[in-house]
Amino acid sequence: MNSEQLKNLEKDLWSAADNLRANSDLKSTEYATPVLGLIFLKFADNNYSKVEDAIAAEYAELKGTRREKKLSDIAIEKCGFYLPEHSRYDYLLNLPEEEDIAKAIKKAMEGIEEYKESLEGVLPKEEYFALTRTDNTLPAQLLKSFSNIPRETTGDILGKIYEFFLGKFALAEGQGGGVFYTPTSVVRLMVEVIEPYKGTVYDPACGSAGMFVQSQQFIEDHKEELELLGEDHDENKLYVYGQEKTLDTVKLAKMNIAVNGLRGDIKQANSYKEDPFDAYGKFDYVLANPPFNVDDVPVADVEEDERFNEFGIPKKKTKAKKKDEGKETVPNANYLWINLFATSLKDTGRAALVMANSASDARHSEAEIRQNLIENNLIYGMLTLPSNMFYTVTLPATLWFFDKAKQDDRILFIDARNVFTQIDRAHREFSPEQINNLAIISKLHKGKRREFVHLIDGYFAKGMQHLVENKAQVEPVSEQLLEVLEDETGKIAVGELVQQWKALTELQGSYDAYTAQVSGQFADKSQVDAINTAQHNLQQQFIPFFDALHQGLKQLDKTVRKHEKAKAEEAKAAGKRATTDRQTKQLKNALEQLHNEVKGAESFFKHIHWLQERFPNAEYEDVTGLCKLATKEEVQEQDYSLNPGRYVGVVIEEDGKTEEEFVSDLMSLNEQLQSLENQRTKLQDTIQHNILQLVGE
Repeated sequence: MNSEQLKNLEKDLWSAADNLRANSDLKSTEYATPVLGLIFLKFADNNYSKVEDAIAAEYAELKGTRREKKLSDIAIEKCGFYLPEHSRYDYLLNLPEEEDIAKAIKKAMEGIEEYKESLEGVLPKEEYFALTRTDNTLPAQLLKSFSNIPRETTGDILGKIYEFFLGKFALAEGQGGGVFYTPTSVVRLMVEVIEPYKGTVYDPACGSAGMFVQSQQFIEDHKEELELLGEDHDENKLYVYGQEKTLDTVKLAKMNIAVNGLRGDIKQANSYKEDPFDAYGKFDYVLANPPFNVDDVPVADVEEDERFNEFGIPKKKTKAKKKDEGKETVPNANYLWINLFATSLKDTGRAALVMANSASDARHSEAEIRQNLIENNLIYGMLTLPSNMFYTVTLPATLWFFDKAKQDDRILFIDARNVFTQIDRAHREFSPEQINNLAIISKLHKGKRREFVHLIDGYFAKGMQHLVENKAQVEPVSEQLLEVLEDETGKIAVGELVQQWKALTELQGSYDAYTAQVSGQFADKSQVDAINTAQHNLQQQFIPFFDALHQGLKQLDKTVRKHEKAKAEEAKAAGKRATTDRQTKQLKNALEQLHNEVKGAESFFKHIHWLQERFPNAEYEDVTGLCKLATKEEVQEQDYSLNPGRYVGVVIEEDGKTEEEFVSDLMSLNEQLQSLENQRTKLQDTIQHNILQLVGE
């Protein structure tokens, strides 16, 4: 299953599940856990199905011998689960309508827990009865919806579906959703910077375990790259340890790590008071998104705890009154968490955490703690995130990175406030390419130049693949345009566009020559400069190609607008209403398809340009408005502030839009304005009518 198929499957499954909820009186909070439980059940059943024959064969072979084993023991050895018949997905799916499906699902979950100690009391059971409150058939309908997940779907795909649903539920819950979920793109950036290839990963505020899942995904994503670069790597060497205050969230996390095949443990604990893993100096990596700005933690709970007091305890500016002595609370727990992350690391450990922007410049006792951290050379880097990246609040946040084995005392500052993809009016995320582009800054700082040229090589490969696919669509779309356009100018414009695409043949030749030149060279550090030069030369050849395409599309845009205007004038002359006819709609749709195809292919070449413009020599350098490697003296001059904006400077960049994109956006905004104007007029008329009704006129 490729990424596009997975996206479509996720959307279809969410749409089906959400439509069922919309027809009930269930809140999102009541619906999330049982739905996620069914995804888990489908995952367990898929895994079990793959080894079912092998389980039965081994059981039959050993039966009656001295080595005889229980069927359940063999199953757990082979896939981690034993599913009795009543816990099988198809058994539940095929139950007659008159059966109590909620009760049957509860028994199925109990059947799994009976043979899996780590899941005891974790899987949802009673929650399925709430689904029947307004519609007894809802559990059965949900079972049917998730049966559309193919049986051959692997665990990692089901893990991604589980994470997708977690994100959707978090978005639906708004403020409450952020308690258990950190947006995936933020987590992916964190793990790309600290690179947790193997070892122990700790999250003392683990929510639904998203940090752990993305750590595992990071390893999967980079296996091929490591092999290409000739680097050693170990598989299945990651162990995760998490603690979470809320029991329901602990259950979500345990299901999540089980679905994703992770090894480790999640415990219910209040991190301020409890230390179930004896965390001090224990972990290779710490990843977390703790609650911001908590102000009710008693000082007495933390002041003698080595996890919190090594670099200082946050204290209020004024002394406590006599009657309040012994009852003092910390003014803000942000620096308690920062302390905890720093002290939980081994001598070579690395950490990444999300923190409120205000912590970067906090004053008084917090400033002293920050100074201690800097002078002990723990801070590796700081990255300011764009606003609106989280589902909880719009508070701006910063990523903090620790590295206890860093090689110098400089701090890497990155300002990523202008790097984002808008997903809806209120929320943003990083695209996979934006994550790679930001993470490569840190890798260049560490001298990993081969990773930089390998990243650009990947963008060339994806861009060329898109262009070849797009070219195959150009002629059919052009024929659609010719069917509608009647004037000679339009036909010439279409012909020129087809001709421009033919230039791709020559570019394909240049790309093939480049790949032949660099093949097998990425593992050799001495070849980085030669590869970088070849990539710059190749990129230059694509610039006139895309310029010509945009010019051709611009001409077509003008032709279509002219065609639409002519049709409107014809209708007006005939005394008819001026509406867009079917042919013109077809024309606009065909043109939009062409625009999208060019835009999709060009995006990879834009990423190449973005990287090569900022790091032309494939090595780290300070970039105004983006990144700065600051010395300890420079940080001292800024009163130990860790706000990247103080160091990187400001640059005014163009928005990067083509003329046709600008016109399209402008027209779209104009349509929105017109719609709002129409609504305003209707509302005004309604108000006036109601007032007249009230006064009897």
